[in-house]
Amino acid sequence: MNFSVQFRVRGDSFGGHFINGISMAESESVWKCKKVIDDEDKTVYESSDGYKITAYHIRKDDIFECYTVFENNSDKTVTLDMISSFAITDIDADTLHRATSFWSAEGKMLSQKLTELNMERSWSGHGIRVEKFGQIGSMPVRKWFPFVAVENSERNEFIGVQLYIPSSWQIELFRHKEPLTLLGGLADFDYGHWCKEIKPNESFTTPKAVVAVGDSLLKVCDMLVKAQQPDISPVDEDLPVIFNEYCTSWGNPTIENLEKTAKKLQGSGVKYLVMDSGWYKEDGKEWWDTIGDWNVNKSQFPDGLKPVCDMIKSYGLIPGIWFEMENVAPLSQIYNETDHLLSRMGTPLNVAGHRFLDLRDEWCVNYLDEKVIKLLRESGYGYLKIDYNENIGVGCDGAESLGEGLRQYVLASQRYFKRIKEQLPDLVIENCASGGHRLEPSTMELCSQASFSDAHECTSIPIIAANVQRMIKPSQSQIWAVLRAKDDVHRTYYSLISGFLGRLCISGEIFDLPEENWQIALNSIKFYDEIKHIIKNGFTSVIECNVEDYNDPEGYQIVLRKTESEAILIVHTFKNGANPPVEKHLENWKIQKEFGSSLDGDFRGKCYYLRKN
Repeated sequence: MNFSVQFRVRGDSFGGHFINGISMAESESVWKCKKVIDDEDKTVYESSDGYKITAYHIRKDDIFECYTVFENNSDKTVTLDMISSFAITDIDADTLHRATSFWSAEGKMLSQKLTELNMERSWSGHGIRVEKFGQIGSMPVRKWFPFVAVENSERNEFIGVQLYIPSSWQIELFRHKEPLTLLGGLADFDYGHWCKEIKPNESFTTPKAVVAVGDSLLKVCDMLVKAQQPDISPVDEDLPVIFNEYCTSWGNPTIENLEKTAKKLQGSGVKYLVMDSGWYKEDGKEWWDTIGDWNVNKSQFPDGLKPVCDMIKSYGLIPGIWFEMENVAPLSQIYNETDHLLSRMGTPLNVAGHRFLDLRDEWCVNYLDEKVIKLLRESGYGYLKIDYNENIGVGCDGAESLGEGLRQYVLASQRYFKRIKEQLPDLVIENCASGGHRLEPSTMELCSQASFSDAHECTSIPIIAANVQRMIKPSQSQIWAVLRAKDDVHRTYYSLISGFLGRLCISGEIFDLPEENWQIALNSIKFYDEIKHIIKNGFTSVIECNVEDYNDPEGYQIVLRKTESEAILIVHTFKNGANPPVEKHLENWKIQKEFGSSLDGDFRGKCYYLRKN
């Protein structure tokens, strides 16, 4: 693999061949560079203008960890308008794979021939072809995951990349006279209003990227996902089941309802009882409009939250709580503390009525210490769900560019995640951003779990859950199984078996379920307990899904996740999807156990626990 670098210093010429305005690659800054070191782990360039650029590509097991260091050895301050975290040249490929992502539709793979993208080399080699995509703002998995793979279909060769960037990012594929070049990193000045001033004798290090090479798309994805190193709390290592009461109370939790839930869950095998939004709202107001002050609602919880935690613990459960600590809503008092909130062009940054704490500000850190960490510690919570429901966009004030302000702000937010764990090391942290909008590797490494999506009850849940397996560890991917009293046994199986594609999270009307359905739920927890080591340690070798429309899915899905000696085969039917071709995936396996419905109808679910013949 041939690694390189792309960057642009302000003042240097943009590239030619009609690239200006599409890409900042191939600029004069690159032309001025001379390669001086080409080692196994790094390539070093020196510029005639006095800069040194080191492109690291460090081999770690079966992946490469890439990042770039720019050192200003000149006698003047320079401004970087663009610099790559990775750049790979001389690629021979014919297909581009990207993972799309919208709210409640995360991870749908888009695979396109380069000819479809009009990416053939021009007849004379003049004119650069560019396919550039990315995300702008503080939700790094909105529209696209920070992932790309290119394929040579004739040779079954794949190169896959994940960016570890929680702010704005970009990936580019371009072709000139040479074969393809693939690069990516922070969104540049043209795309994300990012630039960085580097003073004499100072340096800048980019966020990292991880690169993998394999013989299938699923293999490359598996290598990238397994390269992620999350901070898993010890209590969460064995993938216990969660109950989140949001789809039970819909933002109106009470101590009576929580105790009723805890009694029902006692001895069920569920470990966490998580109280979601609304515990802080003022009487007569909506939970969405009162985020930010974090005062316990005395009507709902007259004695505060410690008695709630003590009660939950008395039933053998770990209590959890929801916060959206980075945003503030219009009916909160802190909404008016504009000196401590993010601004853009001198005015408070407002998105759908919400504003944002500036976590670069020590005042905000101290405020959250008092409101979040103190409450968690004094009440006795063992689980924290951190939600995030709006996007900063292109950036904020406080740095040399809006994009650099955004980058600094998001890194400050991540530092606060780490601060929580430093002070409460046993705490389980769940990453949620309107579901899956922050399922990005550097954020995932700060957490034990993540909400896979906000798809709570729709029939596309198993499809989304399978998609997300390509991007994050299934052992971190919390999947909703919302149980309703009106559901028949087939729908109950369908929902619960979706949870076997990751971390099983139950919600809904568990007190009102028919006894048969509640028994199915209890049995599902026992079955999940038998197979969760495969969820945690396996390799997803098959995702066979013929669905086109997620709102009205037709067909079926088959997912095979395996270790050397065991496997789980998870099958869902959708509309007109009865009797899918399961048998071909059972070859060389012996069925140990089955759980679920017969597959001879629509919207059924079944899981096979398999061992090698």
